[in-house]
Amino acid sequence: MPFYVKQGQIPNKRHIAFEKDNGELYREELFSTHGFSNIYSNKYHHNMPTKAFSVAPYALSHGDVWQDSLIQNYKLDSRQADCEGSFFSARNKIFFNNDVSLYTAKVTEDTSQFYRNAYADEIVFIHEGEGELLSEYGVLNVIKWDYLIIPRGTTYQLKFTDYSNVRLFVIESFSMVEVPKHFRNEYGQLLESAPYCERDIRTPELADAVVERGEFALISKFGDTYQETTLEWHPFDLVGWDGCVYPWAFNIAEYAPKVGKIHLPPSDHLVFTAHNFVVCNFVPRPYDFHPKSIPAPYYHNNIDSDEVLYYVDGDFMSRTGIEAGFMTLHQKGVPHGPQPGRTEASIGKKETYEYAVMVDTFAPLKLTSHVQKCMSQDYNRSWLED
Repeated sequence: MPFYVKQGQIPNKRHIAFEKDNGELYREELFSTHGFSNIYSNKYHHNMPTKAFSVAPYALSHGDVWQDSLIQNYKLDSRQADCEGSFFSARNKIFFNNDVSLYTAKVTEDTSQFYRNAYADEIVFIHEGEGELLSEYGVLNVIKWDYLIIPRGTTYQLKFTDYSNVRLFVIESFSMVEVPKHFRNEYGQLLESAPYCERDIRTPELADAVVERGEFALISKFGDTYQETTLEWHPFDLVGWDGCVYPWAFNIAEYAPKVGKIHLPPSDHLVFTAHNFVVCNFVPRPYDFHPKSIPAPYYHNNIDSDEVLYYVDGDFMSRTGIEAGFMTLHQKGVPHGPQPGRTEASIGKKETYEYAVMVDTFAPLKLTSHVQKCMSQDYNRSWLED
C-alpha cells in the first residue's frame, strides 16, 4: 500500500495473454479495493485461484460480549486470557465496535492451514517472537516489535522460529489501514516531517512459485464467522505480481517521535489511520524542555473517543503497577490521568523509556468476557490518596 512494487515475471501490459513456455496461460487475478477506484495489485498464478473441492463451516470463537459492563476506566492483564493455538486460533477478542476489534494472543503452535481475513485489514503487532510472514506475495521476515499491515483478502501464514514465547496484539480494521495523509505529499511520498519514511518499510520478497496439487485447507474469516475451503492447488503459486496492495512491515523502534517545549497530545504520536479510529505509539524520547514543564500527561476527559493502551515495554511514567501485556481502557466521558504523586515525580525528568501502542476509537467500544476475567478490580480507586 505505501508505494508501487513489482516482483517476478509480469507481462508488459495488464490484461493481455501471458503465456508459459508450454503455451498455457498464466492466470491473472486483479486484487482491487473500493471496487475499481482505489489501490490494487495484479497477481499472476500458475493455476486458477478459484479451484476448490469444498467449502464448510469452521468453528472458532474469540470471546463473548460482556452485556452489562459499566462505563468506567479499566486496567487488565491480557496475559490472563492466554490460551493455546495458532497465530489466528489463539486470538482473544478484548474490545470491539463496528469499526475495529482488538485481540491479544499467545501463540503456542504452528499450523499448516492458510488464513484469510476476508472482511478486515489486520495490524498484527509482534510483541514477542520472530519468524516469517508467508503469502502469495512472497516472504516477509518478521522481528520483535514489528507492525505487520495485512490487507483484507490476503492469504497468508505466520510462522515463528520458536513457540515458547510468542505474543501478538492484533487490530482488526473494517476499513483500509492507511499511512496518515498529512504524512505524505500530493504524490504519496512520505514527507521530510513524517515520523517514518519508505526506507523504514519492508515489503515481501517473491519466492519460487509452489506449483503443487493436493488438498490445502484455507480458513477464511467473514466478520465473526469462519469457513474452511479445501483448495486444489497450493495458493502460493505466483510467478509475478505488481501494484500497491500487499502486506508490509514497520518496526516501532524505527518511529521518530516529536518532542515539544511542553507536553504534546497523543495525536502527535500518530502512526496509522483508518475510518473512525487511529493508531498511535509511544516510544523512548526526550521530555519537554520548558523550564517548568510537566512531562506527565495532564488529566483528560476525552468526550469524543475511547482510548486503549497496550503496554509493550519500559517504565510508564503516569502510573505504577503496569507490566508488558497490560492494557487500559479509558472510556469517553470519564476523566483519567496520572495517579497521585506521578505528576510531581515527573518534574525535572529529562527522558522516558517506554513502548506502548494506543488505539483511539470514535465510537464506543464494547467489552468481552475476557475483560471480566483479566481486569483489576480496584483500578478506579487508584486515584484515591489513602
